[in-house]
Amino acid sequence: MQNRTAYGDGPAQVDLDTQLTVELASVVSAARRRATRDGDRQVDTAHLLHGLLESDPAVRDAFDGGPQIARLLGYLVQRSIGYGLQWHGTVEDSGSVPVVTEGGVPGWSPAAAAALDGALDRAHARYDTRAGCLDLLAALVDDPESRAVEVLHRASVDTGLLAARLDGDGPGQD
Repeated sequence: MQNRTAYGDGPAQVDLDTQLTVELASVVSAARRRATRDGDRQVDTAHLLHGLLESDPAVRDAFDGGPQIARLLGYLVQRSIGYGLQWHGTVEDSGSVPVVTEGGVPGWSPAAAAALDGALDRAHARYDTRAGCLDLLAALVDDPESRAVEVLHRASVDTGLLAARLDGDGPGQD
């Protein structure tokens, strides 16, 4: 799979930034920092989910309240010290996206790159030029084998119900 969007640094990053809301660009930057800090080779969907939950009130509002958010953040925070250690040093390959050996996005798991592409597709489908945080959340939920969805299931989130909520939101996906 050849990603149409580059997520690295330099001129390609400037191009990506023009396609994301300010809030989502901040989430992407936070996910990169978290991956680096945790010693992970790639940004994965759990890094993106963590950034979304910490950064965007609209994302938090899509869930079933404070206790569910607390459980989610608890699992995500434990990633580097307990839960999620099985992921350390491995490439996220959800099976929904073929493992990329050439032409992949350096520093991004195939599933995370596909989620960002999915967020852009979602924004473009409603004739918006920029993808927002809810677009990315919906794209993350669309990959049932991703690390983000694994975390959601661990925290007892009904991803079908979450997807339905996100599909019903329409405008205002910032």
